[in-house]
Order: sequence, then structure tokens, then C-alpha cells
Amino acid sequence: MIDLRSDTVTQPTPAMRQVMASAKVGDDVYGEDPSVRHLEEYAAHLTGKETALFVPTGTMANQIALGALTKPGDEVIIGTGSHCYLYEGGAGAALNGLQFQTVGNNGRFTAHDVSAAYKPDNHHQSPTTVVAFENTHNRGGGWVWDIDELRSPASVAREYGMSLHLDGARIFNAEVASGVTVKTWSEPFDTVTFCLSKGLGAPAGSVVCGSKAHIHRAHRLRKMFGGAMRQVGILAAAGMYALQHHVERLADDHANAQLLAQMLAKTPGIVLDPATVETNIIWFQLAPNVPDAPTLVAAARDRGVFLSSSGKRAVRAVTHFDITRDDCVIAAGIVGEILAQ
Repeated sequence: MIDLRSDTVTQPTPAMRQVMASAKVGDDVYGEDPSVRHLEEYAAHLTGKETALFVPTGTMANQIALGALTKPGDEVIIGTGSHCYLYEGGAGAALNGLQFQTVGNNGRFTAHDVSAAYKPDNHHQSPTTVVAFENTHNRGGGWVWDIDELRSPASVAREYGMSLHLDGARIFNAEVASGVTVKTWSEPFDTVTFCLSKGLGAPAGSVVCGSKAHIHRAHRLRKMFGGAMRQVGILAAAGMYALQHHVERLADDHANAQLLAQMLAKTPGIVLDPATVETNIIWFQLAPNVPDAPTLVAAARDRGVFLSSSGKRAVRAVTHFDITRDDCVIAAGIVGEILAQ
């Protein structure tokens, strides 16, 4: 099986499993799990923030971060197609009482977009209090913000007195692709989240980083949302191992994605510019004269290649720890054979 649906499908390595089995644990609800404390301290160091909080999932991380920055009825400015808005089950509205104002194109937005979307605090409108960024951008195909293009709308948000959140689920992919450190990416933001169970290869877990005041609020929200866990050091140890051993190798995933993209781009019926593939996520379009996306995904699955789709003509492939260059060659060949039928 060649599973290209997502980088969330990675399996813990034997070395990671060994670290998990020997992890020191305690009751994290009481703040007594040493492995969790170690991970949180290290995450705060990597992002340059005062402190951090370990949580079960990326969705929970984003939502408690947004909750820590807002009050019910507030509005969040966010890029089109962003995970916090599109793929978190409506949690922003249901759990935090927020409304979202989408701006920009394909997740990218400018200082002008932020200024135009901002609403002052008056009794007719929801006050705009947060601007949320995503880096890398999942729906956008794993693209990486230019650091100066990110700082510009962030600076305007500050001029309006707004807070800033970074959904950095794949921020280490951004670091490896751009050479800009996670600490530098994180610097403009009040809260930063990142995921341990995607390209880094841990089985579960995300981290919220920020000031002591914001993380104090996030800690309460974690409890409210059901994310407080007990002897969870076995997962924190896996995350710590991933941060120490699996970051640099993300470059292999990026190289494999570029190889796969180049091969797919040569396949009749596929519309794809490999230059748009910056990290490990590939989105490609299917021409009208070939089978549609659900048909391709089903046929590929029957032959051992797992892909995902959106609508009738968009298909996604994601490279990760468990995908080799040979896998990419085989997968591209199978896709080409299916589309040629």
C-alpha cells in the first residue's frame, strides 16, 4: 500500500516506540508528568514563547488558542480555505462563539485585506479582534508564506490593536523549505500551534505556545474541551523524539513531493505546475476528458495507491516519512494508467 492521503498516516518508528515505552509519566492534570513538562518547555524554546501546553489534537490546539485570545461574539480575520475556518467542524462558532471573515486568495492575504476587513467595536457589528494565519497552508497545497509578506498584514493588525494567531500545524515544513527558523516565524504572534503527528511522525499530539497569561487561559479551555489527560507522557515522549530527530528529514518529503509532482505533470489529463509544490502537499486538477476525482481515487485504491479528493476534479497527494522515491514512481505510473483507460 502506498498511502498518499495525508502525512497523518505515518507510523511510529521502532526507536520512537522504545522511547514511548520507557517514558517517565505522572498525572498531567496535576501538572506532574515530567515528559509533558519537558516537551512543553522545549516547544516554548523553539517558538520563543514564555510557555506552552500539550494537547491531543491540532483542532483543539487552534480552538483553545483562539479562545484564549477572544470572547464570544468576536470576529476573526482568516485566509480563505484555512483549516481553522474550513476543517474544524465549526468549532470556532460552536465552542468559542466566533465568526470568521475570510480574506485573500488561496489562503494568502495582504495588509490591505486586513485593513478592509477590520470592523471597529460598535453595537452594530462583531468586533474584529484576531487575525489568524496558516503556515504552511494545507488547502493551498503546502505553500510557505514569504516572511516579509507575512509581517506586513501582521503589522497592520497590531496597528488596529488585534491579536495574532499562527496555525503552524506544519511549521517545521515551512522552516525546512524556507530556511526561516520556527522562532522567527513565531515572533509576530501571540499564540502559535504546531502538530506532532503529521510529517514529524508522532502518533498524536499538538502544542499551543504563547505568553503565560494566554496559556493560563488555554489550560482552562483544554479542561473545558475535554483535552486534559493523565499519564500522557508516553505521547509527549514521542513528540519530543520527533522534534529532536525528524525535522531535518522533512526535506526528503519535499524532494519526493517534487518528484511525484513532476511525473504527474507529464501525465495526460492532469493539470499541475510542479513549481507550485513547495513542501510535501500536491493538489492537481483533472481535465474534463478523463475520469473524475472520485473515480480516480477509487480505482487507485483498488491498486494499492491511496489518494484523497475534493469535489469532482481536484486530487491531493501528500508525501511523508513512510513514502519513498520508488513509491512516488509507482504511484505516478498507476495514476497515469488509470487516466489512460
